[in-house]
Amino acid sequence: MAKHYFTSESVTSGHPDKICDLIADSILDEALRQDPNAHMAVEATIKDDLILVYGEASTRADINYEQIALSVMKQIGYEEEYHVIIKVNAQSAEISSAVENDTLCAGDQGIMFGYACSETEELMPYPISAAHKLAAKLEEVRRQDPRLRPDGKTQVTCEYDDSRMKRIDTVVVSTQHTEGITQKELYDLIREKVILPVCGSDIDEKTRILVNPSGSFVLGGSWGDSGTTGRKIVVDSYGGFAPIGGGCFSSKDPTKVDRSAAYYARYVCRNIVANGLADRCQLQLSYAIGRAEPTSVYLKSFGTSAYTDEELLAIVMKNFDFSVSNIISELDLRRPIYAATVNYGHFGKKDLPWEQFKKITV
Repeated sequence: MAKHYFTSESVTSGHPDKICDLIADSILDEALRQDPNAHMAVEATIKDDLILVYGEASTRADINYEQIALSVMKQIGYEEEYHVIIKVNAQSAEISSAVENDTLCAGDQGIMFGYACSETEELMPYPISAAHKLAAKLEEVRRQDPRLRPDGKTQVTCEYDDSRMKRIDTVVVSTQHTEGITQKELYDLIREKVILPVCGSDIDEKTRILVNPSGSFVLGGSWGDSGTTGRKIVVDSYGGFAPIGGGCFSSKDPTKVDRSAAYYARYVCRNIVANGLADRCQLQLSYAIGRAEPTSVYLKSFGTSAYTDEELLAIVMKNFDFSVSNIISELDLRRPIYAATVNYGHFGKKDLPWEQFKKITV
């Protein structure tokens, strides 16, 4: 491919959609802490001072939904008073009976994608990796500087030549702030404390740096926009480098293959690249509710492997088990690890189970 530009974005924990993701996964973690077999699909929506927590839960756990939601707001850094409405029902008996057979089965139909590439140490595409690192750095800086507030977004545009990242063309950082800080003060602060420490080695004299290009950004969080669980699926996955599946990750227990099979697909692709079998790997899975095995497995290596895609797929099928029960057991997913996935992407974090190395037998 000739020279082209590719852009990915990320958001901070104070973005209203991420507020809702963290509420949902904090609830899931509490359920799994008390009941590893909990079936959860409890989401959140926020606007101004109102938080709505709603969905389905089948669990022995005793969960204080309101307390968790309010605790998340304070954890993020919002000190306003919020009101919580709860509407949580038991999971449909029809779904439960489809999942809990003699063999654990998928809790829904759907498609999932995994992806990995050799562009970065964490085997993620550079633009989304850089956008996440900028968002994490912005979060770190704002917790030390009272002039910055929790809501924020980052965006990185990279120049590619023959599918290789050459340089950063544009960096955009938008951050909520208090009144009184000037545009120049904000630009200098974000450039020196956020952008250069993260991206300095890949920025040149032609790189555009845009800080709060719309101007003032005092009103943020739920007071400036509404938020809902599961709306940042491109931020959560590969920044647009790979297709996205049919559902979000946050709020869902591991019997929901939208989440667990997407994690396993990343695990497979990551290890294809980590084992040196390809420089890029993409995997699509599909499942049907009430079935234990995938209905399809499709792999692409984009011509970056010494093996054909058919040969690579045969290697994958020899080394990995895509049954729902194996995914949950191999990655040890029935435990409270999900709040840690919410911010700065569900992939590329070295401590998560689907990011671990597995030796592949060819």
